[in-house]
Amino acid sequence: MKRQRSIIAIALLLLAAAAPMPEARSAAASGEDAGAQALPAGTRAIRDVAYGPDPRQRFDVYLPPAARRAPAILLVHGGSWNFGDKDHPGLIPNKAGYWLPKGYALISVNYRMLPDTPPREQAQDVARALAAVQDRAAAWGVDRDRIALMGHSAGAHLVAVLAASPEWLREAGAAPPRGAVLLDSAAYDVERLMKGPHPRLYDRAFGADAAAWRAVSPYALLTRRSLPMLAVCSTRHVMASCAQARAFERKAAGLGVRVETLPQDLSHMQVNRTLGEASAYTEKIAAFLRSLGV
Repeated sequence: MKRQRSIIAIALLLLAAAAPMPEARSAAASGEDAGAQALPAGTRAIRDVAYGPDPRQRFDVYLPPAARRAPAILLVHGGSWNFGDKDHPGLIPNKAGYWLPKGYALISVNYRMLPDTPPREQAQDVARALAAVQDRAAAWGVDRDRIALMGHSAGAHLVAVLAASPEWLREAGAAPPRGAVLLDSAAYDVERLMKGPHPRLYDRAFGADAAAWRAVSPYALLTRRSLPMLAVCSTRHVMASCAQARAFERKAAGLGVRVETLPQDLSHMQVNRTLGEASAYTEKIAAFLRSLGV
């Protein structure tokens, strides 16, 4: 009974953390363009670029003024693999305010979601989006060879899958990016996660097949060919994301792969929302990107 109450409590906390914030719902209801909020002057925004036939296979591009061989960050939103949007007000403004004035481009990606599209296909969508960005990069003044991936929550899991197994990117026609920033994933070792107490949202995402768990487990997918990653983790996360990130880092180190863990005394949502504000946290992310040549 005690274990059941613990699982229920974890589930409620995670769902509360992942739910769209009130300002996101009100922006959608009023027709306000959430992604346009607080963009630096001179930003060129290109909306709803298609990378597939499904209406959800779209991304937005934010370009600095007079972009010329600009480095780029491709952003993947979270939402428990079944909701969320590329235009969520917590995703773009602070990051745009920090990186666009420094000459970076930002690309924010939508992808197909549950219940009809499982995480494996969601990761493939992100790979296809990267391929489409690389194909169009020159026309936008973006350097296709200086791109990093960044995802939050479920989006961090999808990015970790691609960074751990860059073959998925090549299969989609994309060249592997320089590396990835993972903003508070709680699903590095999917097999271990699913064998322990966990909220039902993970059952909806990963099902009951152990082979399917391994197929989308960044921990299981790590090889010597994996890309450099920075795993940001919330020390407040109810699913112990920092312990998961450190275990992921240890396995990567044994393979000679660069994975760094960056614990932060921020909530799961603050890890995403505050990135770009003036802080040591933002500067550490920026330094990691620069170390990749992005």
